[in-house]
Amino acid sequence: MRLSSRVKNVTASLTLAITAKAKRMKQQGADIIGFGSGEPDFDTPDHIKFSAIEAIKKGFTKYTPASGTDELKKCVCDKFSRDNALSYTSSNIVISCGAKHSLYNIIQVVCDKGDEVIIPSPYWLSYPEMVMLAEAKPVFVETNERDNFKVSGATLKKSISKKTKVIILNSPSNPTGCIYSKDELKEIADIAVKNDILVISDEIYEKIIFDGKPHVSIASINDDIFRNTVVVNGVSKSFSMTGWRIGYAASADNELMQAIKNLQSHSTSNPTSISQAAAVEAIKGNDDSVKQMLAEFQKRRDYICSRINKIKGLSCLKPEGAFYVFCKLDKKGLLSMETCDRLLEEAGVAAVPGKAFGSDRHIRLSFATSMENIQKGMDRMEAWFNSQ
Repeated sequence: MRLSSRVKNVTASLTLAITAKAKRMKQQGADIIGFGSGEPDFDTPDHIKFSAIEAIKKGFTKYTPASGTDELKKCVCDKFSRDNALSYTSSNIVISCGAKHSLYNIIQVVCDKGDEVIIPSPYWLSYPEMVMLAEAKPVFVETNERDNFKVSGATLKKSISKKTKVIILNSPSNPTGCIYSKDELKEIADIAVKNDILVISDEIYEKIIFDGKPHVSIASINDDIFRNTVVVNGVSKSFSMTGWRIGYAASADNELMQAIKNLQSHSTSNPTSISQAAAVEAIKGNDDSVKQMLAEFQKRRDYICSRINKIKGLSCLKPEGAFYVFCKLDKKGLLSMETCDRLLEEAGVAAVPGKAFGSDRHIRLSFATSMENIQKGMDRMEAWFNSQ
């Protein structure tokens, strides 16, 4: 079979590949500590599960509008108003099969062949693949630990060309956990507006922020950037609903949103009806479960970072949000692919190579696992690095 040129260079997700390999080794009897997971290890809260059961009992199992139910769209609008000081109507919202689906839709309807999309590096590994599937070109803007992995206005300006169509911003960030402040976002917003560049703001980790830091959406900075931004969010991370597959996009640009609705109507049609009912309960309900999860994540973050920074040959910044630590390989000669392969085979620890996120000198560890697992995993990693 001759494959299309669009998919020939698309690679499988290394995150999923590492997780799958670790599962296979476990099934074969190996004792594996997994730091690869990109999902909370907590169960979906009961009140959300019960709302889905009720939806099934009531027969809410048919097609919904392709872009989502009116109830969920209204709920999302209320959430944006309450949490982000953003004013949308239901016509500005599209509900999709996860935030990843929302991102894919946006890039597909915005980008043409030859367009350039600016992606700060390190980046979530699916961004460049999505851009290339739209036959556009990812333009990576390097960041570093000195700047807490955040792109500056001056660096951003140097990367803009006449072909620049989009900037993708992820705050809090996967994999680095960095968070942009209001002033930093304003600088980026001014540049985007001046150059008529669309900002895709991926805010899926919005509620997983530590030390009481605020989350600021770039769309809330002023009216100009509000009109020039598509905000992406969902219920997967904040409410531990990864398998329910509900995300959403919001933009004041009705033409853009109508294009996304049209695309989705011919690709997936509507997200699962039952999951949409559960998402309504999650978004409009209280945040007690989120707060409990966040408190536990912060304990784990503090512990894993303290352990990492005591290991010779490994170091990290303390992430401000999300549930990942992006660890720098300080030991000479170690690169991420070999390190992760050897950690899995020789130490029984599953980590994700930083190469997938744009840096072969880092590995990503998820602390979305129990404290017991983190302690065991750190003991194994410390022993392995000391033996190198």
